[in-house]
Amino acid sequence: MSSYRVVVVGCGGMANVWVENMKQRHECEIVALVDIKTEFAQAMAERHGLTCGVYTDIEAAIRDNEANLVLDITIPASHFQVGSSALRHGCDVLGEKPMAATMDEARELIQIADETGKSLAVMQNRRYDANIRAFRELIQSGTIGRVGYVGADFFLGPHFGGFRDAMESPLILDMAIHTFDQARFLTGADPVSVYCQEFNPPGSWYAGNASAICIYEMSDGSVFCYRGSWCAEGAPTSWEADWRVTGEQGTALWDGAGAPYAEIVAAGNQDGKFLREFTRVDANMNWSGRSGHAGCLDEMFAALAEGRRAETDCRDNIKSMAMVLGALDSAKLGQKVDLRSYWG
Repeated sequence: MSSYRVVVVGCGGMANVWVENMKQRHECEIVALVDIKTEFAQAMAERHGLTCGVYTDIEAAIRDNEANLVLDITIPASHFQVGSSALRHGCDVLGEKPMAATMDEARELIQIADETGKSLAVMQNRRYDANIRAFRELIQSGTIGRVGYVGADFFLGPHFGGFRDAMESPLILDMAIHTFDQARFLTGADPVSVYCQEFNPPGSWYAGNASAICIYEMSDGSVFCYRGSWCAEGAPTSWEADWRVTGEQGTALWDGAGAPYAEIVAAGNQDGKFLREFTRVDANMNWSGRSGHAGCLDEMFAALAEGRRAETDCRDNIKSMAMVLGALDSAKLGQKVDLRSYWG
């Protein structure tokens, strides 16, 4: 019998990635597919050669199949209902970001997870890449000294069409949590406050604000500055953003695509020099894990097997979610917002 009897909730396009991963895991058996539209669940079963039952009711799917793990791949507005139902029916939950649609829902999900003793972990796939792992080690090993500034530039011009073009805040609400979570991952620091200005520049094909500048105070005393646009034509950054981290003794750089490196103050006496000389330090590329969704799912399952919280456990991920919703609140209020009450 498999260790994990899996119910997949939400049978849209992204669910295919999760289902393929489950099929590769000997410890997992997909026992049910759930969607508000039966035909979507049935099509998913046929596409992947699954003989499990299809449902529109998550509770029935869990009960009928004695499930112990739920994959929540629904839209954000459904995450609270799916997550809370699964936890209360004795299942651990692995889900897509964001963990909930509101901070109140996120806090309540954490409370339910605590009460039930079950796990709720959130997909943050951009933590799982050899380059960002090396970049984090470069920063946290003290190579550049104590960090004072973290900057991320994200400039792309994707023509999605569909719901994003009509969203009120497409960049911040749909995409920025990846970059915000990366900033927390790289520094190990938590958000303290945010000032955000959203805007929609000339030439934008989005109805809502497709650009933003966000300034975060972090718990280690550093400042994180996010500059982003989803309607920037020409000279695009990578989807992982373009990073500059400055510290007491140097600067670490990563373009989001290649290998990161640092330039630090060179050894020797440089007193009296107007501009000091620097030495390049290449990052150690020693992470052997898988990238993207696969890497995050590997960590989630390792955490379940070892009886510990996952790296992207809900109690941690709520802080990245607070960076998103706090930025939106700041933009609407036109003032700096204290974030500690959001996730504390």
